[in-house]
Amino acid sequence: MKNLFKLDENNTTLGRELLAGLTTFLAMAYILAVNPNILSVSGMPADGVFIATAIASFIGTALMAFFANYPFALAPGMGLNAYFAFTVVGAMGYSWQFALLAVFVEGLIFLALSVTKVRESLFNCIPLTLKTAVSVGIGLFIAFIAMQGAHIIVNNDATLVGLQAFGQDNIHNHGICAVLAIVGTLITGWLLVKKVRGGILFGILITWLLGIAAQLSGLYEVTPEVGCYSLIPKLSFDTFANSFKHFSEIFGALFSSSNWTLRGSESVGFALVKSTNFIIIIFAFMFVDIFDTMGTLIGVSTKANMLDKDGKLPRIKGALLSDSLATSFGAVLGTSTVTTFVESASGVAEGGRTGLTALFTSFLFLLSILFAPIFLAIPSFATAPALIIVGFYMMSGVTKIDFNDYLNSIPAYLTILFMPFAYSISEGICAGIISWTLLNFCSPRRKDINPLMYVLTILFLAKYVVL
Repeated sequence: MKNLFKLDENNTTLGRELLAGLTTFLAMAYILAVNPNILSVSGMPADGVFIATAIASFIGTALMAFFANYPFALAPGMGLNAYFAFTVVGAMGYSWQFALLAVFVEGLIFLALSVTKVRESLFNCIPLTLKTAVSVGIGLFIAFIAMQGAHIIVNNDATLVGLQAFGQDNIHNHGICAVLAIVGTLITGWLLVKKVRGGILFGILITWLLGIAAQLSGLYEVTPEVGCYSLIPKLSFDTFANSFKHFSEIFGALFSSSNWTLRGSESVGFALVKSTNFIIIIFAFMFVDIFDTMGTLIGVSTKANMLDKDGKLPRIKGALLSDSLATSFGAVLGTSTVTTFVESASGVAEGGRTGLTALFTSFLFLLSILFAPIFLAIPSFATAPALIIVGFYMMSGVTKIDFNDYLNSIPAYLTILFMPFAYSISEGICAGIISWTLLNFCSPRRKDINPLMYVLTILFLAKYVVL
């Protein structure tokens, strides 16, 4: 293992890599519950999607370990699964099999772009200041997601977002979840102050155990109608068997052209493939995937000091190939676009520096199939402290931005601003690249602008006009 993953060269150890892999998995485990719930809206069996999610995550993360030797984990992406279920299948009316076909084709196109160095060139053309800003923006974004998942921050009709109201009507469900998440964050912070190795992981486990204690004492009430499920895992062989039965129904379903349908239309099969909408669907998947992946690679690798002196990520081709192949494999298995997860930053924060971290994470995803009820019992409020603390770590990059250099700092600021408020890594990148190109074009630095930045700016502007 030391030789294969070059542990000594990366100044890490076997124990540290395994701990980081476990931390990353626990921070990402929520996708095993969330992805099936979202895709089930499209008519797919939730338990079958669970199996597909676990296997796709295993394949993608293992590919990352061997192709790139980076501690990055992959799984079906949030946002992309929502676009799959609510837009392509829900609003546009296509069958989920047809949507999977679009994901599959997108993966193949990405594969071609990765082999021809197009994606690598896109990564390298982005200025270092914007890459730093992406890291900071992702930190705020994942912290915001964590606080929403734990119900610390809730929907507010007056201000769109607001602090959880700890009233009597919700104290035994969302209220206690928010309290436990806040307590867990303080506990995790204290462990880090004391320099306890594995502090983030212990924070997750302690918060979960506190939740179980709250459930046993009656302080936390199981109320599925508001999303508060039992925190105590229950193993069931029947559930396990049914999951594989339903998985067999979605595995390879995208290749059956008779299932490519459009609600309210007589067009079926290859007639839909030839339509303009098919191209639009693929482009939408591609756009979000490529820049969410790039943003994650930039953010996590910046935090781990993996970028070279020119701001480039060595072995990026292997990382991009892993992402591309995992997307197409995932579509065959029966899940939406697989992408690199920002939660990989939690493992990096624990010291993960090589593909061994990713490999261990991948095996945990595979193992989760056998112990699905246990892993699914880890609630979002228990992983929230880890993501909030990781957000704190990633915020430290803001000190590397020269705020006296307005041509760089204003686009960096917009990048950071848009990620949490637009709820999208890719929108933050769009805001940063467009503003950076336009501001620098109107300055003496115009001659230093990489031509690809002009191409990206035009594409992004066209995206807002067309889509």
